[in-house]
Amino acid sequence: MNGTSASGIRARLRVAYPDFTLALALDLPGRGVTALHGPSGCGKTTCLRAIAGLRRAPGAEVCINGQVWQAPGAGGRDVFLPTHKRPLGYVFQDTGLFPHLSVKRNLEYGMERVASSERRVSLAQAVELLGIGTLLERRPGTLSGGERQRVGIARALATSPKLLLMDEPLASLDLARKREILPYLERLHAELDIPVLYVSHAPEEVARLADHLVLLEAGRVVASGPARELMTRLDLPLAHGDTAASIIDAVVVGHDAAYGLMQVEFAGATLSLPHGEPRIGQKVRLRIQARDVSLTLRRQTDTSVLNILPATVVDLAQDGPAQTMVSLGIGGAYVLARITRKSSDHLGLAVGASVHAQIKGVAIVE
Repeated sequence: MNGTSASGIRARLRVAYPDFTLALALDLPGRGVTALHGPSGCGKTTCLRAIAGLRRAPGAEVCINGQVWQAPGAGGRDVFLPTHKRPLGYVFQDTGLFPHLSVKRNLEYGMERVASSERRVSLAQAVELLGIGTLLERRPGTLSGGERQRVGIARALATSPKLLLMDEPLASLDLARKREILPYLERLHAELDIPVLYVSHAPEEVARLADHLVLLEAGRVVASGPARELMTRLDLPLAHGDTAASIIDAVVVGHDAAYGLMQVEFAGATLSLPHGEPRIGQKVRLRIQARDVSLTLRRQTDTSVLNILPATVVDLAQDGPAQTMVSLGIGGAYVLARITRKSSDHLGLAVGASVHAQIKGVAIVE
């Protein structure tokens, strides 16, 4: 089908139910991971299904990096590319693997949807990226939940999609299986130039994977923008509660072999972290939980905290009956600190105040 030269993901969707209407106007990056986040029933899955063509949305517009999948037409003759003709991969909570086929045959089934001349992801590449080489001759019923999900993702990649849709892919897994799969999702992000729409209600998944973030509530967009910015905006729900965290993109600049630490740099600041030995120059993403940041007016010396950085108070907001969330500017980055209201009053915190942020290195997720 003919497309346009425009890049990015453009979706204009309206889906009406008796007690709920999804009405979205989305203009999203055409690369990287965009997370759709919000409470249950806000329209995340409906949005994905409409983009996939699984849920008809009359009058909708869907354009993926210049290729028109759906558009309003004259006289009610809408352009509508059926799902099987849309070059997409779809990963569900339930992988939907064929139980009577081996893992290899499940993957080959996905590849058969795509003409050999249009294949951009080989079977070998999908297998290697998801680390499932030892599973190829097994049947889905013999796999763990984490293994099944990795196979499901590999099958979606085997279709060489121009868009990968992932609907709560980790929701049915326990914490151990989630930790097993997340590094593979990060690897896909780093090594494949396939845009991903990732539905999740889990803030930790959003913080670890998303480049761009769309916050939904009751079928409407509350906010849309770079994940690192939206997660520290105190007027938005993600920046509140015990799971509130900030995202920092940093670069490894050194190692302290004697103590098993690495040094990373961002926005002119340096952190020491006990997280392995990535190579010098490697980019890392850090998630700093607000509850693991404390504040002082003067730099402390007799403390176990290694990371003490000068910061400026950018914003404050009450966070429950007893606590205050503080947004801090550190160079060109933003970090959240969750402290008691009593501590905030005792320190006399106000917008523009200079403080020192004490960040626990052992608590930073990398």
